[in-house]
Amino acid sequence: MLQFVAVFVVCTFGLGTAYSQQYAADRKALGSAAQNAPEYLKHAGIDQNLNHPLPLADRFADESGVDMPLGHYFGKHPAMLALVYFKCRMLCPQVLRGMAASLKQTGFHPGHEYNIIVASIDPSDTPADATQAKQEFLQKLGVPATDPAAASIHFLTGPQASINDLAAATGFHYIRVPGPDGQMNQFAHSSVIMIATPDGRMSKYLNGIDYQPRDVRLALIEASNEHIGTATDAVLLYCCNYTPSEGRYTVSVLRIMGLAAMGSVLALGTVIFLLGKKPASQRAS
Repeated sequence: MLQFVAVFVVCTFGLGTAYSQQYAADRKALGSAAQNAPEYLKHAGIDQNLNHPLPLADRFADESGVDMPLGHYFGKHPAMLALVYFKCRMLCPQVLRGMAASLKQTGFHPGHEYNIIVASIDPSDTPADATQAKQEFLQKLGVPATDPAAASIHFLTGPQASINDLAAATGFHYIRVPGPDGQMNQFAHSSVIMIATPDGRMSKYLNGIDYQPRDVRLALIEASNEHIGTATDAVLLYCCNYTPSEGRYTVSVLRIMGLAAMGSVLALGTVIFLLGKKPASQRAS
């Protein structure tokens, strides 16, 4: 009973206050960014293809140059997925920094509760580029390259056909744009990280470059069909709804009110039960 009340208090007050304040600020920031976005970014958005299967038969090379089907990187754990390009020095590093920062605070660990797949959208990227990008990511994540967990973090490159299939399956739209030298060697794309189920279906999309650790944790738990996480996480999932249009979790007021009513009934029942019990002296007589 005390555990339920403690979890309920966390759900009601902790989530209600923290999420409302953070999401209000995030929505304001995203709204300002959308108003100032260049025209060409309108063609570089995201379609949330929830439950859509990924092209697991398409082949990609990992950072060591080993060419494998995409399905090789799935099977046991949900996957954190990001589409970037490794020569990028602008938005992509910010997406990967935000992913690493949030994952460090989830309490989960690569190889135990999830895998990481970062795929390049640039067919000219090489395994050497992927190796450098992975080393930088491991430093941000705080995982040494010699740690067994690093084997669950995959930086992939592939041919244009495989990239096209993966981008289409994830709903990730991007376009080539000219770089400072005038060459079409840069890409305009959205900043988003995605979560896929162990069998390779799209589960969640989290927008922006700063991802709330609680959102990431809940998304991984849902993608795993709640095979990971704690009882408290289960209550938090009940208290929150994933909102595809916002790419984040929001508090479900109706569900919290339902928990409040349940808690009130349990508390009232407990009080009635205790008041109805006779003292030991009266039972003896």
